[in-house]
Amino acid sequence: MTAFADSGANAQGGGAAKDRGRTTVADGVVAKIAYLTAQDVDGVHALGSGFSRSVGNLRKRVPGSGTTTHGVKVEVGEKQAAIDLDVIVDYGEAVHEVASDVRESVISAVERMTGYEVVEVNVAVSDVKLPDEEDENEDKGESSSSRRVQ
Repeated sequence: MTAFADSGANAQGGGAAKDRGRTTVADGVVAKIAYLTAQDVDGVHALGSGFSRSVGNLRKRVPGSGTTTHGVKVEVGEKQAAIDLDVIVDYGEAVHEVASDVRESVISAVERMTGYEVVEVNVAVSDVKLPDEEDENEDKGESSSSRRVQ
């Protein structure tokens, strides 16, 4: 967990707010912001490799496990953050444009929500989702088009 002093105007009783305590932001908070932001970018099908998505889908089923952040790694210092993302892009999208949009969106969101300077966002495109491929989290045996017997 990383801590930094609050800056701001004088509070009641005098003295700057930064002298009255500190704010800490857990690495997981930065990872969650990056994950949710990247997921919302047009052209991004999913985050994480096939294995990490499978593990993430299992974790979602566990009560109280919260939001998973598979496909996101963060390194957070006192005032800066570096983020690595593993992304799957929808077929037909311009991969370099999607990666650029992800990078810009994540930098903006993390800097706005945490106050950290984002020094880099590395986007690794690990796969392309084809239109006729099923998602790994869909129950493959339940699709009426793939069932052998009705």
